[in-house]
Amino acid sequence: MVDLRIQKRIASELLKCGENRVWVDPNRTDIAATAVTREDVKKLISDGVMNARKKKGTSRARARKLKIQKEKGRRRGMGSRKGAKFARSPRKEFWMKKIRAIRRYLKKLRSEGTLDPKVYRKFYLRASGGSYRSVSHLRTHLRLDGIDVKDDKGE
Repeated sequence: MVDLRIQKRIASELLKCGENRVWVDPNRTDIAATAVTREDVKKLISDGVMNARKKKGTSRARARKLKIQKEKGRRRGMGSRKGAKFARSPRKEFWMKKIRAIRRYLKKLRSEGTLDPKVYRKFYLRASGGSYRSVSHLRTHLRLDGIDVKDDKGE
């Protein structure tokens, strides 16, 4: 086995890489061993006797695969969760979704003429106070007040 430590050190300086990344052609080690000066090593590099190996990186293949799974909605079970229920989906967002749906429905009824402004205001304020769990719950209360409302299904 030929000692190429000096040649590898010079090559690493020229190639601007670490000594471990310097590759020497195993079939031409005897030629590489004769190189003494930087000029000799430069010639070896240009002839392809010595070269820098590619840098090793971290593969993103597994990460991409995981991302695809998560986009499909997988890997969201109880064991994968960190944080409390309302840390993942805040109470405020839940409230906003609910109140906007209720207010949209009330506005629709008012524009249709089913609710007069006074009754609309009464139900609007109750909704703001959190009296109704959902649009269907509001619909039930409207029926109890004697207001004829149709379901989304047309019943």
